[in-house]
Amino acid sequence: MKWQQVRELFPDQFVLLSILDYREEDDKKIITEVAPVRAVPEKDANREFFSTEPGSIVYHTSNMECIIHLRRDPLMRVRRRS
Repeated sequence: MKWQQVRELFPDQFVLLSILDYREEDDKKIITEVAPVRAVPEKDANREFFSTEPGSIVYHTSNMECIIHLRRDPLMRVRRRS
């Protein structure tokens, strides 16, 4: 299912999605095909977001596109002061 179809079925809601297809452009993963699993109540969205399985995402349908911003740089190292 295309993102626009999900937006029409679940207006202004968080939705748990299974990612079926995507393309990468620069530092973005642009989701092109999804399977909606279920709507997620707003109060549970944060918890659901951090507990999703690989290949799934919680996303809000107010967004025009379904895009994941990729972080390519390594984690910062902090030196301890002696």
